[in-house]
Amino acid sequence: MDLLTVGTVAFDTIETPYGKAEMVIGGACTYISWSASYFTNNIHLVSIVGDDFPENELQRLRDRGVNLEGLKIVEGGKSFFWAGRYHNNMNNRDTLVTDLNVLADFDPILPQAAKSAKYVMLGNLTPAIQKSVLDQLDGSQKLIALDTMNFWMDIAMDELKEVIARVDLLTINDEEARQLSGEHSLVNAAKAIHEMGPKYLVIKKGEHGALLFSEDDIFFAPALPLAQVFDPTGAGDTFAGGLMGYLAKTDDISMENMKRAIIAGSAMASFCVEDFSLNKLQILSMPEINERLGRFKKLMHFDLI
Repeated sequence: MDLLTVGTVAFDTIETPYGKAEMVIGGACTYISWSASYFTNNIHLVSIVGDDFPENELQRLRDRGVNLEGLKIVEGGKSFFWAGRYHNNMNNRDTLVTDLNVLADFDPILPQAAKSAKYVMLGNLTPAIQKSVLDQLDGSQKLIALDTMNFWMDIAMDELKEVIARVDLLTINDEEARQLSGEHSLVNAAKAIHEMGPKYLVIKKGEHGALLFSEDDIFFAPALPLAQVFDPTGAGDTFAGGLMGYLAKTDDISMENMKRAIIAGSAMASFCVEDFSLNKLQILSMPEINERLGRFKKLMHFDLI
């Protein structure tokens, strides 16, 4: 089944304790598309860039089965740019620069084929833009997923809740779940968020894994212990891409398959953090991915005595 992703395509400059990468490829849509492309080759990308974005990187996306009809290229414009510095524990970062550039005028127009995509991943954008995308869909979707952040909760909570009411899956971190729900316990937070509309909730906990909640079930996916994490930028979007790509491939949104999709997303995110930018994601093979999935299975398996 086809997957639609709407979000940013960007440049990043990243500093970590292991080095610095300047003006590398980033953006939520980019990470989502690359990650999902290992499971499905029918992806619609909707975003905006300036004419400074390298054509060879766009061609690499096309070669992975990503349809760029919905990517607007602004002549004379500059692409969205973000710069950040991570600290030793990699859980905290400082944003050094955020230049919206052409993203400031982003008004996504879905190509006709994208309006009927069965799986939709809305990246972290303003609730107004996310609502605009939802309004353009034809209503035939099997699952719509949404990513958001505390910034939109701070300045546009009511509008955000209107969008959340229209999606099937919400992905946020634990502090955002508490802020959105007003509940400290994540179990109670999940109950409150289910009442807002989503059937499924994923609470991302970074290096500690992710929690999946349905209305009557809970699943925990651990993060794979790694010898070294070079760059966590894009890990959450890579996770979302793996999850949605797996669902599009299997076309099964039962809770049991959601659990498998969460592991697929976690496996892809574990590759992402092993190098800067897309460096690792762009050179993976399916045998490597299957081996990594096997490590997750081994990590989680046990027999009761």
